[in-house]
Amino acid sequence: MATNGKRAYKLISADSHVNEPGDLWTKRMPAAFKDRAPHMKRFDEGDAWIIEGMKEPMRFGWTSCAGLPPEKMTSWVRFEDIKAGGYNPKVRCEEMDADGVDAEVLYPTPALQIAMCSHPEEAFHLAMVRAYNDWLSEYVSYAPERFAGLALIPNRGGAKAAVEEINRVVGRPGMRGVVMACYPNGTLQISPEDDPVWALLEERNLTLSIHVALTQSMPAVAKAKLPGYGRFFDAPNRIIEMAFSGMFDRFPKLRVFWAETDFGWLPYVKEQIDNNYRRLEPTQKFGLKRLPSEYVADHCHFGYMTDTFGIDHRKYVGAERVLWSSDYPHISADWPYSWRTIQASFSGIPKAEADMILHGNAERLFNFAA
Repeated sequence: MATNGKRAYKLISADSHVNEPGDLWTKRMPAAFKDRAPHMKRFDEGDAWIIEGMKEPMRFGWTSCAGLPPEKMTSWVRFEDIKAGGYNPKVRCEEMDADGVDAEVLYPTPALQIAMCSHPEEAFHLAMVRAYNDWLSEYVSYAPERFAGLALIPNRGGAKAAVEEINRVVGRPGMRGVVMACYPNGTLQISPEDDPVWALLEERNLTLSIHVALTQSMPAVAKAKLPGYGRFFDAPNRIIEMAFSGMFDRFPKLRVFWAETDFGWLPYVKEQIDNNYRRLEPTQKFGLKRLPSEYVADHCHFGYMTDTFGIDHRKYVGAERVLWSSDYPHISADWPYSWRTIQASFSGIPKAEADMILHGNAERLFNFAA
């Protein structure tokens, strides 16, 4: 249903993923890099990505198994057997319709993002990032009112390369934000060198997304483990880094979205950083203009799939800071029954707050109204 000629949203996933096709990089990278480009290879057990710098093939079954019964979920799969919506936007819209999802914010497969952003060779890194961003922009252009493509920020070549890539890609139909795997300066330490990037994001009203954590280590091959364990471990430290670096004072309108970190832990962290700040400020002279928790409250937003504790205690975070996500087509997704999971934890929530969490905040942060 449309209102005033624009789509009316009821449910937006603020964190969903693509499944990149095997020829994404071989088709789009310069000829000098094609022999080294990430590509898919067939093995007896299934298909997997071959990525320069990774010690083993990267399989992708856990990131493409939504909707399967548990006994059918496995790390090794054939690419032709996964749901086609991961790489075909027309089919993806049909898969979204089956789940009652109006729109999605799209992230890369995490291991592929980390592999691209951890490669030390600048020219090769930039070629991989540009190829991915070009492919994603083609994907989301199929239905720009239903997709928010996030341009991957390069982290080789400094702020200049990052600014150039954001300006090159964002603004294409459906490209609505950016995601970074480490700081634009190429390290895990925030630096004033990054300020031109934050200035551009603020100027263009673009949200900076961080998916789970920042890293500069090549991804390890997935082993059997509890999915999602520890996905909020990195976020508190990064939030403190950002607040104490003064970036939020220099860029008071900058927005940061922490995807797939949940938020039930946040009230405790805010209490503790303020407590310790008050104890240490008289001697340390941190130079902040406000309490640390106030920067969090004004600049940070958080994505969750299932966080009943957080939902029940949302007043300590603010419904305007929380965004629902499906994580489709990963193992954590409840497709095609997302509404069942939502309704199970939303009893008694006022409609105005529910609307913010389920679609309104995503519309605002990722410019769906534009």
